[in-house]
Amino acid sequence: MVKLASARESRTYGPGSRLARTRWEYINAGLYLFATALLVGGFAAQISPVSSAGAKSGLVAVLAALALLLAVNAHDLVAHLAAVDYCLSLVEFDVQLALVEFAVPLMNTVGVILTFVGILFFLIQMEKGYSYRLEKHALNTLIAGPIFWVIGSIHNVCQIYERADGHVQLLQNSVQVPLIMGSLLFLVAGIVNKHYETLHMLMVSC
Repeated sequence: MVKLASARESRTYGPGSRLARTRWEYINAGLYLFATALLVGGFAAQISPVSSAGAKSGLVAVLAALALLLAVNAHDLVAHLAAVDYCLSLVEFDVQLALVEFAVPLMNTVGVILTFVGILFFLIQMEKGYSYRLEKHALNTLIAGPIFWVIGSIHNVCQIYERADGHVQLLQNSVQVPLIMGSLLFLVAGIVNKHYETLHMLMVSC
């Protein structure tokens, strides 16, 4: 998931000068990119032939990446609320305000929290040993989290700019398409992983 600050550079929200707002937006984008790289590295450690210590470090890296993503999405949600002085009743007059400005960061935040909990359950299992209940909850949350990401990415497609040239539209599509594809891949991976683990447990019990 990539957050391109240049597509939102002209947005004004909250207190402070335009320069300060732009600086925070680019910090926001940088954290998103760093969290994405950390997330990929953490998951790569799970599929590569490493020791249990390496796999555990990979899970810790994934948790750190998700914590950064949570902070960035929470920042987006607060920033969008500040843009309308936290007056939620304005959503009645602007559909995009509800579908994009509020729904997208909210759905992404919920998805990150659920995924974080699922990964944390797996890390607890590595520390304390196998637990059927923990594994069941972990597999379910790793499906529920990406579901919210898919919903958020669909809502993000509803984003429309009043003044959008070809450059802005290109930036918009370069965010929306990978966001939807990435969310769907996470969802498919969660479903496949749950079915694989369920089949494995049935074979072991037999």
